[in-house]
Amino acid sequence: MRIISGSARGRKLLAPGQRFGDLIRPTSDRAREAIFSILAAKVIGAKVLDLFAGTGALGLEALSRGAALAVFVDGQRSVTELIGKNIALCGFSDRATVLNKDLTRGLAFLTAMQPSIEFDLIFLDPPYGSTLALQGLESLVTGSFLAAKAIVVLEDAAAAQHPELVGPLACFDQRRYGEAGFWLYQQPAKGKYHD
Repeated sequence: MRIISGSARGRKLLAPGQRFGDLIRPTSDRAREAIFSILAAKVIGAKVLDLFAGTGALGLEALSRGAALAVFVDGQRSVTELIGKNIALCGFSDRATVLNKDLTRGLAFLTAMQPSIEFDLIFLDPPYGSTLALQGLESLVTGSFLAAKAIVVLEDAAAAQHPELVGPLACFDQRRYGEAGFWLYQQPAKGKYHD
């Protein structure tokens, strides 16, 4: 597992060992490359939120490609320690924050972040087949965490079904890579529906 493009291109990331068991299911290099090809220039200068961050590969790829900052969140202490090591390996400690939070309880903890951040790009990668995918989308919508035209990339099992609309978030693209499925949602500009 490596960073595919940008300032940290080719940097190998620490992968989960056997002690992580089913806690981490890294997004494949092929899938990450395809998703970032779709996102393209939208990554540059973006404020990124990586939920159920696992190894941190998605948020780190965004930082490598020019994102302004990234907040990585996972509920397992051993996993957030792994993310911290990968951040240091890539040299992004000045632009990254790691939070150990139980995401089954929602995103209210983000409101305590000072200064308040509205995120441009959100990666949501909960355990496949759980209700946490829809709960995560709904929490993002009901909180004040999304910037105008924010993009949410939801990863779930390829066979999963997700709604076209979640509040103002509209699904504008869907991809499948092996067992992984990706749903890309966008927040409309203030006062507009998805364009």
